[in-house]
Amino acid sequence: QVQLVESGGGLVQVGGSLRLSCAVSGGTFSIYSMGWFRQAPGKERQFVAVISADGAITYYTDSVKGRFTISRDNARNTVYLQMNSLKPEDTAVYYCAGDRWYNANNWYGSGRPSYWGKGTLVTVSS
Repeated sequence: QVQLVESGGGLVQVGGSLRLSCAVSGGTFSIYSMGWFRQAPGKERQFVAVISADGAITYYTDSVKGRFTISRDNARNTVYLQMNSLKPEDTAVYYCAGDRWYNANNWYGSGRPSYWGKGTLVTVSS
């Protein structure tokens, strides 16, 4: 059974930075595309970023481009989301997700990745 565990959330001031981590166990991490979604209070879950299994491809939602960076360490079975220049509208529960190979529809289309963590809360205060 594939398990994803996020960490690194917390309270940060506007303009600050946080790095989220997601440790994956129980599967073959090196073949999974990995990514992040977020859900703000009262809103639908939203795609944030994805990285391909080999790290060669990354894709971001427009609102985080230039501020967030997704990366992965296949030796550690871990994916990261470095978040800089944080804004109040970045406040949300951030969910790590994984999927076999790279299916764009599952990340920023109508589908959804197969594996999910339980989420970590990021609060950006002004």
